[in-house]
Amino acid sequence: MEALTIESVAQIHQILGKEPPRNPLITLIDNHLDAPVEPLVLNVSIVSQLYAISLKNGSECGITYGRRSYDFQAGSLMFLAPGQTVTPVSAPDDTSPDEPSWTLIFHPDLIRGSALADEMRGYRFFDYAIHEALHVSTDERRILCDTVENIRRECQREADDFSRELITTNLALLLGYCKRFYARQFDTRAQADEGVVIRFEAFLRDYVESGRLARDGMPSVQTCARELGLSPNYLSDLLRKATGVSTRHHVHAAVLEKAKDLLLGSEQSIAEIAYALGFEYPQHFSKLFKSKTGMAPSEFRG
Repeated sequence: MEALTIESVAQIHQILGKEPPRNPLITLIDNHLDAPVEPLVLNVSIVSQLYAISLKNGSECGITYGRRSYDFQAGSLMFLAPGQTVTPVSAPDDTSPDEPSWTLIFHPDLIRGSALADEMRGYRFFDYAIHEALHVSTDERRILCDTVENIRRECQREADDFSRELITTNLALLLGYCKRFYARQFDTRAQADEGVVIRFEAFLRDYVESGRLARDGMPSVQTCARELGLSPNYLSDLLRKATGVSTRHHVHAAVLEKAKDLLLGSEQSIAEIAYALGFEYPQHFSKLFKSKTGMAPSEFRG
């Protein structure tokens, strides 16, 4: 079965049969009040372009995450970052209404340009290499739920000039607590064998941020493989199995993320941005950008 790509918060609401979200960039799903998503997408590989943090309650929920299979039990947290692949293989058969259970989902555009966007790389629990659920105590769960409730209330308010700042501030607080609790649980835990994916992501990040795009253009699959000491076919197969998408897809995603940052955070013309990103012709940049985002660079910049 073909993978399901989820690109917006509204798409999540559509799958669940809910009304469109009040805030198009963030939503909080109450797993007691809303229909569980797992039975609707059982054994379907989902490539999400959103961030998700889910507090599990009730019976175990089996999933494959990257290339591994896991059982997420009651009182555990699961994290998903844009571009990662998850496949529900068993659905929970009950939940206790006395215990909190929720899923917080937000689009990268919510935090783009904020201090939190720069800090996201430090939250390693979103990485494939950290493949174990975060098990939280009753006290820790209460702290997380109080913070999530602040986010929920802010999302329900009429939006004003302070809404985005307050939501991202509470998101940063939530992730800070998660980082503390992970340090408690995984203080000496070694990285798993998804190290190739992590090294590949680090290589792409360095390639984009170091200016190599302007000098050498977008890295080819061969270039990426050579940097990692692998054959192109091996790298492509590994990435597709681990993440559900191709090497080229990862490269385009990294370049487009940088393009969005430059479009919103610099005064450079679209042509200058295209050249800085390694495109020989600006129209090639515009074509790729529109094909991936549905908007021309000028429309995205507004």
